[in-house]
Amino acid sequence: MKEESFAKRLAELRIAKNVSAREMSLSIGQSVNYINSIENRKSLPSMRNFFYICEYLGITPAEFFNIGRSKLDIENDLLLLSRRLNSKQLDAFINFIKLLDCTFIIDN
Repeated sequence: MKEESFAKRLAELRIAKNVSAREMSLSIGQSVNYINSIENRKSLPSMRNFFYICEYLGITPAEFFNIGRSKLDIENDLLLLSRRLNSKQLDAFINFIKLLDCTFIIDN
């Protein structure tokens, strides 16, 4: 994995966890700009800090590098995110998914 891909993957996982770079940096015992510097490709973490990052994100190092996510992983993320929605938002989201499903059928 190239440095650019590493930075992009870290940002993707951090955003999916819904945490700021600053908050994550402090949570793993680093300076406020630590994660930001990695995501901006100014530095790379040490092996020890990489393990701390994975632990914080709740993933294994192998999962960090597994960019191709399975459909089950995506569905689980969708379920977790949907639990944050109130009833009105959830109804709107369901209607949007139904619209996408109809669009998909029409396009194919």
